[in-house]
Amino acid sequence: MPVKTSRPSPALLLAAALAVLTPRGVRAENSVAYKWSDYREAGGRVAVQTQTALIEHDIGTDYHARITGTLDAITGATPTGEPAPKGSDQVRLTELHDRRKAWNADFSRQFARVNLSLGFGNSRESDYVSNGWSLNALTDFNQKNTTLLTGVAGTDDDVKVFFQPNRVKKRSNDVIVGVTQLLDPRTSVTLNATWGRTSGYISDPYKLVEKNVELLPGIFLSQTFGENRPGERDKWITLGSLNRAFPALRGALETSYRYYRDTFGTGAHTVETAWFQRLGEKIILRPGFRLYQQSAADFYYYNLDRTPILPGRRPNPSGPFYSSDYRLSALRSYNTGLKLIFNATDALQFDAALERYDMRGRDGVTPASAYIRANIFTLGARFAW
Repeated sequence: MPVKTSRPSPALLLAAALAVLTPRGVRAENSVAYKWSDYREAGGRVAVQTQTALIEHDIGTDYHARITGTLDAITGATPTGEPAPKGSDQVRLTELHDRRKAWNADFSRQFARVNLSLGFGNSRESDYVSNGWSLNALTDFNQKNTTLLTGVAGTDDDVKVFFQPNRVKKRSNDVIVGVTQLLDPRTSVTLNATWGRTSGYISDPYKLVEKNVELLPGIFLSQTFGENRPGERDKWITLGSLNRAFPALRGALETSYRYYRDTFGTGAHTVETAWFQRLGEKIILRPGFRLYQQSAADFYYYNLDRTPILPGRRPNPSGPFYSSDYRLSALRSYNTGLKLIFNATDALQFDAALERYDMRGRDGVTPASAYIRANIFTLGARFAW
C-alpha cells in the first residue's frame, strides 16, 4: 500500500475559514452553480480533480442562504522531505491517494446599513477532519460610498498522526478589519488587515528530515526523522487592491498587493493583476497574472548534516525545530491564466479557464525537482433567477 503524505491544496479549502479573508458582496440573488477543475502537476506529481456545487437563495427580503459542497479526488507523488540520493538531483517521492469531502453554509441578514453573515463548514479526509465558522459584518457609510468590513473566523481540526493512537488537535482563529472606498463611479480601492493564530499540532506527520548520524567514530548511518515545527504560529496580512473600469475600452482592471509575515520567520509578497475585456455583448475575456515570493522559515533545512540538531523520534514542543518541507523554503511562484466567460442569456452563464503554475526555489540548495509545475483547467456553469 502506498504511503500517504501531505500535499499543497489547489482545491477548495474549508470555506468557513476563508470567508473572513475573502468576503463576498452583499448583493443577494438566487442561483445554482457547478464547477469542475483538474489540477495536474508535471512529472507524475499530484493530481486533483475537484467538483463543486453551489446553491444560494433569498429567504424573504432580508435573509439570504448559500450552501456549497465539494468533492476532491487526489492522487500522485509528492516529496517526502528526504534529500536526493547521492549522484542524483531528484528528491525522494512517495505516492498518495485520498478523497476530500467538504461543505459550507452561509446565512446572511441585511439590516438598514449592515449585512451580517454567519458561516459554518466541514472538511473531511481519511486522516484530517476540519470544522470551521465565520462571522462577518459589512457596514455602509458615506451614502454607500464607503464599506467597512469586520470579521472573525476559526477552525477546530482533528489530525491523525501515525505514531499516536488518538487524533491530535489543531486550532486557528483569524480577525480581519478592512475598508472599501468608492473614489468615483469607475474606481474603488480596498485595504484589509488580518491577524491570525494557529496552535496545536502544526507539523506535517508525513514529512521527514534526514541526518547522517555517527554510530562509531568515523562510521555514519543516514537516518530519517519526522519533522518538528513549533506548536504555535501567529500571522499578519495586509492587502491593498484597486478596481478601475475603462468604458472606452470596454474593460476593467483588478490589481492587488498582499504582504504576509508569520512567527515561523516567513515573509511573503503577492502581486496579482487581471484584465476583464468585453468582446461583443455576451463574452468576457480575463487574462491574469500572479507573482508570489516568500523567504524560508527559520527552521527549514534541506538536511540536518551540517547542523548541531539532534532530532528525536517524536515531536518536541520545546524544540529544536526543523523541517525539510519544500513549501517552507525560500521560493517564488508564477501563475498565468486565461478565463473565458460566456453569458448565454441573462440567467445562464458558462466559464472556462486555463492556468499555468510554476514554482521555483530561491535558496540555491534545494533541488529544482522538489518544486511544482502544474496546469489547471476549470469549467463552470451558473443559472440565476
